[in-house]
Amino acid sequence: MNFTAFTEDILQNRWNVFGAEVYVDGRLAHAFGDTTENRHPIYSATKTVTSIALGMAMDDSKLDIEKPLLHYLPGAVVGRMTQAQREMYRHITLRRLMCMSVAGYPFRAQGDSWLMDSLSYPLPQPESPSFDYSNISAYLAGVAAACALNENLYDFLCRRLFEPLRIRRPPATFCPDGYFYGASGMELTVNDLSKIGLFLYNGGVFGGQRLLSADYVRQATSIQQMNREGGYGYFLWKYRDGFSINGKWKQKCYILPKQRLMVTYLSHIEDPGPELKESMEQHILGI
Repeated sequence: MNFTAFTEDILQNRWNVFGAEVYVDGRLAHAFGDTTENRHPIYSATKTVTSIALGMAMDDSKLDIEKPLLHYLPGAVVGRMTQAQREMYRHITLRRLMCMSVAGYPFRAQGDSWLMDSLSYPLPQPESPSFDYSNISAYLAGVAAACALNENLYDFLCRRLFEPLRIRRPPATFCPDGYFYGASGMELTVNDLSKIGLFLYNGGVFGGQRLLSADYVRQATSIQQMNREGGYGYFLWKYRDGFSINGKWKQKCYILPKQRLMVTYLSHIEDPGPELKESMEQHILGI
């Protein structure tokens, strides 16, 4: 491993990387830049936080991801749907939403009620799973969890995840209906995201305290839906023989338990090119 070469690439190429951390055997081995002071948008890495909330609700026996979404939504909301919509959603389980296997959504909801807007789109083949990435899937799964728990999902996460991980209440986004927007809109430091990664690396344990069942972590980090990127779990991406937490503009936490290695960085790089990832793989992973 040559962490210095990785940071030299960042500086020489002027990549807009705020900070980076590398953990070996669960311990911080290397750090670069601002890793603890400032919080930055993590975009779709928020989805992994939502996955953790759903897993905790399952552990509490409040949620069954094999049940349809409509089982958990308020009756007033379901009552506003047409019969055709209700029939369509008979096929849409929480598990389908969590592994992005519902085709037909636009990327994000809009309007005065994101919930009703999300439920309004015709799904061409609701009974047939296929990978189709959308913020709406994560948003709806989060709404279902909030309804099942009878608690604002952000407050639940603060109590059950952020406080035990010693993460101060992070900025977050809420929809016009008041629900936590579980798809995006959260801000964390590099070290905060590393704590979430370490929590998953350790199978749901942090600081010697079990916060999430090992069985859920195993399911969430395994391939549940194949895609061209190599597979998707429950709001987590397959990466080599491990998995990763991914955000829109290169917000990353690569978790490789077999190599006893974890790499986190927060960036804002809109160029879709692979140069930063390739530098990390070359200098840190030795690929």
